[in-house]
Amino acid sequence: MAGPRALCKPKIVKKKTNSFKRFQSQRFKRVSTSWRQVHGIDSSLRRGMRGEIPKPNIGYRSNKNTRHMLPNGFFLHQVANVKDLEVLLNHNRTYAAQIAATVSAQKRKAIVARAKELNIRVLNADAKLRTEEQQ
Repeated sequence: MAGPRALCKPKIVKKKTNSFKRFQSQRFKRVSTSWRQVHGIDSSLRRGMRGEIPKPNIGYRSNKNTRHMLPNGFFLHQVANVKDLEVLLNHNRTYAAQIAATVSAQKRKAIVARAKELNIRVLNADAKLRTEEQQ
């Protein structure tokens, strides 16, 4: 389902696309790569010494206007039933609906049909319906 186009689609600039690595994760196999804040009293990374790996800080935050924006220019709104679509009635050019994973195929059909009436874009409109048709 195509639905409406986004009202404005500015260029989304990500300051850092790769993830922050945990301190000394490359040195020890037992230390996972997922980021943990460093707490040691003598930690050179905590003290911000030269030559250390980058540490997350507020300067890496993305632009407020494009934060959480999808590449198609919409913001995401999760929908679990038909009544949840009414919230997007006046915001159909800004927000796109995404049907929750726990919703059954029968209710999905009703949500997609109502979204078509309200001219709301549904991102995963044919998610569980595809597998049902193939069987």
